[in-house]
Amino acid sequence: MFEKFLAGKTAVVTGSNSGIGLGVAHELARAGADLVINSFTDAPEDHALAEALAKEHGVKVRYIQADMSKGAECRALIEKAGVCDILVNNAGIQYVAPIDEFPVEKWDAIIAINLSSAFHTTAVALPMMRKAGWGRIVNIASAHGLRASEFKSAYVAAKHGVVGLTKTTALETAREPITANAICPGYVLTPIVEKQIPDQMKAHNMSREDVIAKVMLQRQPSGEFATTAQMGGTAVFLCSPAADQITGTTISVDGGWTAM
Repeated sequence: MFEKFLAGKTAVVTGSNSGIGLGVAHELARAGADLVINSFTDAPEDHALAEALAKEHGVKVRYIQADMSKGAECRALIEKAGVCDILVNNAGIQYVAPIDEFPVEKWDAIIAINLSSAFHTTAVALPMMRKAGWGRIVNIASAHGLRASEFKSAYVAAKHGVVGLTKTTALETAREPITANAICPGYVLTPIVEKQIPDQMKAHNMSREDVIAKVMLQRQPSGEFATTAQMGGTAVFLCSPAADQITGTTISVDGGWTAM
């Protein structure tokens, strides 16, 4: 889809050993970027994944462990990377409960991982981008950064915060060759979502097709999941010259959800 116009650039993608983060990493590498991938684990398969990405795309890939709930580790991730031309803040978790029953520790963890981590990584990456004379910040927000759902107070608050942080970052870099934008996915068919389907089938006594159409994609007018490759392609576009004047905004990849 894109030529290797990102050759010579290094992208740091948080929460990228699976799901959307891994999809974004694949597409950035396909466009020629070297990668730093990340998660909170430090297992042999994490490093093997980095090696596989490097071999598949012919780029340099490193895996760096960091617990994105801890500000110091978020900052250390970027420092260890050494170079950060493209920062993709993707790390995130979810928990569902009514506000009056929402565990405080879950609230704190979601705000830390989904929102505060992006602040910490951005704070360290911006001086690197300024020194390099070019930078792209792509924050993975959500349709829930623009709309709300019941029982998701922490996630909705965090993703709205990500959109606000994106706008502020864009304003602070508006006179520089640095942009900041947020991608707002709807439902994306990730391994986590795929694992939820059998449980939903049992809970609702429905077929796989009905669970997807009537439960999971009820709010997604297209009736189809977005893909991790589409998220990656959108991120690559935001790093392209065509997007040089796109900053401080959101791009919804949600099958029409936020159009309603």
